[in-house]
Amino acid sequence: MRHYLLFSCFLLVVGLASLSAQSYHPDRMVLTSTPIAGLGGLQSYVYGVHEGEWLVAGGRLDGLHRRQPFAAFDQAGNNTSLLVVDPLDQQSWSAPLSSLPVNLREHLSASNSLFYQDGELLYVIGGYGYSPTEGDHTTYPFLTTIDLPGLIMAIKNEVAITSFFQQIADESFRVTGGRMGKLGDVYYLVGGQKFLGRYNPMGPGHGPGFIQEYTNQVRRFTLTEVDGQLTVQLLESWTDTEQLHRRDYNLFPQVFPDGREGYTAFSGVFRYDADLPFLNSVDIDADGYTVNYDFLQYYNHYHCAGIPLYSEETNEMHTIFFGGIAQFFRENGVRVQDDEVPFVKTIARVSRTSSGEMEEYVLPQELPAYLGAGAEFILAPGLPTYGNGVIRLDELPVADSLLIGYIYGGIQSEAANIFFVNDGTQSLATSGVFAVYLRGESTNPVMEDPAGGNLSMRLFPNPVKNTLTLEFELPRPFAAIELEVTDVAGRQVFATRLTDLPTGPQRYVWNAAKDLVAGTYVLSLSSGGRLLGQTRFLYGY
Repeated sequence: MRHYLLFSCFLLVVGLASLSAQSYHPDRMVLTSTPIAGLGGLQSYVYGVHEGEWLVAGGRLDGLHRRQPFAAFDQAGNNTSLLVVDPLDQQSWSAPLSSLPVNLREHLSASNSLFYQDGELLYVIGGYGYSPTEGDHTTYPFLTTIDLPGLIMAIKNEVAITSFFQQIADESFRVTGGRMGKLGDVYYLVGGQKFLGRYNPMGPGHGPGFIQEYTNQVRRFTLTEVDGQLTVQLLESWTDTEQLHRRDYNLFPQVFPDGREGYTAFSGVFRYDADLPFLNSVDIDADGYTVNYDFLQYYNHYHCAGIPLYSEETNEMHTIFFGGIAQFFRENGVRVQDDEVPFVKTIARVSRTSSGEMEEYVLPQELPAYLGAGAEFILAPGLPTYGNGVIRLDELPVADSLLIGYIYGGIQSEAANIFFVNDGTQSLATSGVFAVYLRGESTNPVMEDPAGGNLSMRLFPNPVKNTLTLEFELPRPFAAIELEVTDVAGRQVFATRLTDLPTGPQRYVWNAAKDLVAGTYVLSLSSGGRLLGQTRFLYGY
């Protein structure tokens, strides 16, 4: 029997003295289940975001791939639709790939593709899947560009979608299981492999056989467009047959101690000496790559959802990892090693200090199920970030609870170790979407009642798209409380009076779309001319 658990809400709270002066602590998060109508399960997909709406393509509709070559990466598990998701209004739309030319149709149904969003364009490279044209499984040699605003609008309006794509072919793009980034004008394809044929755990000499070649590289290129045609210029690749021999890992943007922006490749598989993950990491910037032999990451080894945050005030870089697959996990406070590399529930943080030292912290809370492998964290719009996507932790708008993004999909397993018994029923691609909120620390404004007690305010979502919900707790009855919203210049844009409020929890819902334009606002609660408290929020991003 399947035992698939979904969670509605849990809180992560762990303190660090060095961060006590900040408005937010990177571990203080609330994950809230956000069901979206019509959205199915998906893992190992690609995505882009436009005005808060997601475009999702590729990936697998099933769970962990099976060991038997005839069943592994079955064509029936290909995602053959393009999805549009509005997480705030909790709606989704879809369009089949069937109207596209065959190369586009096949490429956009692949899983484990490399992807990167640059402005309003989503770049999708490589990926693995069954190709009806070739009559076999393959890694695709394509770069496909997607016009996000145009395609999202076309899918929602149910009109033709063909004009919103470009595609070019190059053998350098025949990569799957790697990750993609950009620094300056240069795009980076980090790690991954070329895999041709059906998966077989017995090796390429058994059954139908296959070809597997790791890139062992950071491949670099630039793109130009002339008369509407995309042109790629390949740059020198950086090759390291030992330390860049990685796939299915986590590549997250970073801000290094000297202020440079770059990326860090965390873990990945497989080492030459054993079918086990790498424990060290590799830093990448515009000048090259550096192998970090002084840090070992014990948790969250395969690709999973993650959140990069940097504090300029303390010069500390934090990366949060959610679940997935790993060689180690904690049990009763002790690190346990399992060389079968199981699914895990671990939530951990890797932090880089101002001196460049890296440390790993396991949070006391776990995911309530074996979740996270092949999932993505999708950043909420309007938040301050560096050019490479790292969240500016010190510049986040002050709020009791701030929406910073969403975790969607991934593999959900009924047990830790299912690989050797997997018949396709022990795991699935989850449709779960979890809104991720950062909770403020004690420096956040607290709604205080002058007669004693506090109002424990919570405002959500933040940023606000249409409707704002304010919740607070009254320690005593109030005849009236004045609610006022002002812009950053102090001009009043909305006001109302809440009357005859009893002791206990209160909720006020406001259709902000009627009164606001995009910007930052301050919400205040007062009683009898005395300010009880206030908080900021974003609207329209």
